[in-house]
Amino acid sequence: MEITVQNTEINDVKIIIPDQFKDPRGFFMEIFRKDIFKKHNLPNNFVQMNHSGSVKGVLRGLHFQWDPPMGKLMRVTNGEAYLVAVDIRKNSPTLGNYVGEIVSSENMKQVWASAGFARGFCVLSEYAEIQYLVTGIYNNKAESGIKWNDPKIGICWPIVNPLVSEKD
Repeated sequence: MEITVQNTEINDVKIIIPDQFKDPRGFFMEIFRKDIFKKHNLPNNFVQMNHSGSVKGVLRGLHFQWDPPMGKLMRVTNGEAYLVAVDIRKNSPTLGNYVGEIVSSENMKQVWASAGFARGFCVLSEYAEIQYLVTGIYNNKAESGIKWNDPKIGICWPIVNPLVSEKD
């Protein structure tokens, strides 16, 4: 199987669309395959997989971790969500800029953002499940976040009055 890799306006954030085999029974696709990711100069050493479920209007993020640095390959397996990656790399020409993409279980897109990005999402459907492969093991002593509505970043979230946790 193959993948399509779409560049975004920020280097190190990519939209990945896996090929699908469909027939009357349903579909099959490879979410991650080390040799194919390597061929496209994408990460191929994931160490942890996470899965979350949220109701409509929930906004999670913007989260990041610096030790170990953590890249994320995110996808929506049920429903629809707006996935965001904000460049927080010091001395980056796109520092403070973001990429936002509507990802769903229908379009099966994935969003890759390397270490050095804060990530978040908001749920657009009644319910959504987001899965992500990460390149670093979670370390709660080396994580932080940026407020979801930071005016310097100016993310145009496609929801009004999001449900956020105290952490967010």
